[in-house]
Amino acid sequence: MTTDPNHIDPTAYIEELLAQASPDLMCQMLTDFINQILSAQADSVCGADYATVSESRTNTRNGYRHRRLNTRVDLRDIAIPKLRQGAFFPDWLLKRRTRTERALTTVIATCYLKGVSTRRMNDLVASLVIDNLSKSQVSDMAKELDMMVADFRTRPFR
Repeated sequence: MTTDPNHIDPTAYIEELLAQASPDLMCQMLTDFINQILSAQADSVCGADYATVSESRTNTRNGYRHRRLNTRVDLRDIAIPKLRQGAFFPDWLLKRRTRTERALTTVIATCYLKGVSTRRMNDLVASLVIDNLSKSQVSDMAKELDMMVADFRTRPFR
C-alpha cells in the first residue's frame, strides 16, 4: 500500500527534527504542517484518504502543484495537491494573484513608460520578494500595456 508522502508520524517527526537541531526548525515544521493540512483537506474533498480504495470516493489525487509561500522569515515551498477532476486551491493560505498581478502590472507600466530596462525591472521585482521575472514575462506585460494604450487612444469620444 502506498502512503501519503505528506503523512507525518508526530513522534518520529519531532524526534528527527530535534536531533538535527536545524536553525530553521520552525520554518520546516511550518512547511510540513501546512502540507499535512492541505493533504487532509484534499482527502476530504476526494471523500477518502490518499491511496485508499473506498466506495465513498468522489475524486482522486493527481500529484502536487508547488507554490511559494512568503512568510516573515523566508519563502517556503508548499505542495498543493492536484485533483483529477475539478480544482483544489487553498484560498485561506494563498491568495490568488489577481491583486498582486494588477499592482505589478502598474509598477511595470510605470517603469516601461520611463524606459527602464528589463534587467532593472527584474531587480525591482526581486526587491518585492517575487521570484525572477523573465524577459518574456516583461515583454508580454509590455505588449499588454501597448494594447491598452492603443485601445485608449482609439476609443470613441462621446
